[in-house]
Formats: sequence, C-alpha cells, structure tokens
Amino acid sequence: MSHSTHPTARIALVGDRSDAVRSHARIPGLLEALRVREGLDLDAYWIPTEEAGEGMDGFDAVWVLPGSPYRSEAGVLAAIRDAREGAIPFLGTCGGFQHALLEFARTVCGLDRAAHAENDPSTAGADAVIVPLACSLVGHEGTVRLTPGSRAAQLLGTDRTEARYHCNYGPNPHHLDLLRAHGLTFTGADESGDLRIAELAAHPFFLATLFQPELDGDGTRAHPLIAGLASAAVEHARTR
Repeated sequence: MSHSTHPTARIALVGDRSDAVRSHARIPGLLEALRVREGLDLDAYWIPTEEAGEGMDGFDAVWVLPGSPYRSEAGVLAAIRDAREGAIPFLGTCGGFQHALLEFARTVCGLDRAAHAENDPSTAGADAVIVPLACSLVGHEGTVRLTPGSRAAQLLGTDRTEARYHCNYGPNPHHLDLLRAHGLTFTGADESGDLRIAELAAHPFFLATLFQPELDGDGTRAHPLIAGLASAAVEHARTR
C-alpha cells in the first residue's frame, strides 16, 4: 500500500513506560499487527507523563496507557485536554479512562476540586470523581454490554464483549449525571451495571475504557477499539 493512500500517523503513547506493566509490553506487537494486518502505519512515541504537558501538537492520536498512579497527573490531564479540545483521536485505557473522566469533570463540568482518590487519598468523598472500587478488578475478566449505535458497538460489531481488567479504581456514581449533562456518554457497562466505557459523540474519536483491550487475545491482532484509534489517526494524518 502506498503512503499516499495510507499515510504514516504519529501517535503519542502517554505513560510511564515500564517492563512490569503487561499492557506496555504488548504495544510493539500490536503496532506491528496493525501494520501487517490492517495496512496502518503508526509512528509511535512514548511520552513520559512529566513531558506530556508540553503539548500534543503534531500528533495524530493520543493513547493514555495503564500504569497509574502516574508520575505526573498534571501531564496526563494536559495531554487528554489537548486531544479533546484539538479534535485529536484519543484512547484511554484503565488509568487513561479514569483520568479522561477527571479531566472532563474539571475542565468541562467546572468541578475545580475534582480529584482521583488514588492520586490524592485525602480527597473529600464529594470531590472524588474516581474512587476505590468496592471489589478490585485486578486480574478480573467479564462481559461488557454495549449501547447500540455507539462508537464502541460499531467498532466491535456486537452488543457485548469480553473485557480484561487490572484496576482498583472507577467512577464515582455521584458525579455521573453531571458528566452526562455536559456531553460525556457512557456506552458500556458490566453485568452489574457498573460503567466501563465512555465516549464523546461530538469528537472525531474519543473513547475510554476501564478495561484493557491491549491485553485481548495473544497480541498478534489488535483489538477493534485499538484498530479504530489507528484508523482515526491515519485519517487525521491525511487531513493534517
């Protein structure tokens, strides 16, 4: 395939890279699978969270990866805001989901004191947008039901999917109606009704999952949500 048809897209992998984080180790294989199987070339750059606040200009996608607590909460939030406000395709997984909700609560909903309980354990309960889960999801797998017509459902081509988790924190139900009222949509929930996917319908591609699609399968084929980000990144590169 010629690069004039499918240009190489620049993707920022935001996170504190560590061999101890399984999802980080999966990234090179997933990028190669996207190139070989999908014909999508991604020029990936790991961006430490301390450097993420320097801006996402020049990138065609931003993926905030697991690995929280991040070394720089401010850097992660700045990268998410750049992607959201700059119409740059965005995917947040696990910690990326949590911080996407936190950024939206602070910047869009006006909750200046909104906080993540893992980053700031002294946060008052009413201010915590992200709180400890009643039951840890570390090592857990389960079914997520998708909202028909949502971006996630369209990418997956189904109304349910199996998800793999590695997290101890999730959204505070107290703030969900406010997040919804300002345009964040929750399009996936587990069998208990707990929310697991968030989207911004008005954005070219803004998707966050509490689960880790990068751990799906054996790593030789990218999960449809990751392939969706890659396709959106290539489209962004074509028009940039």
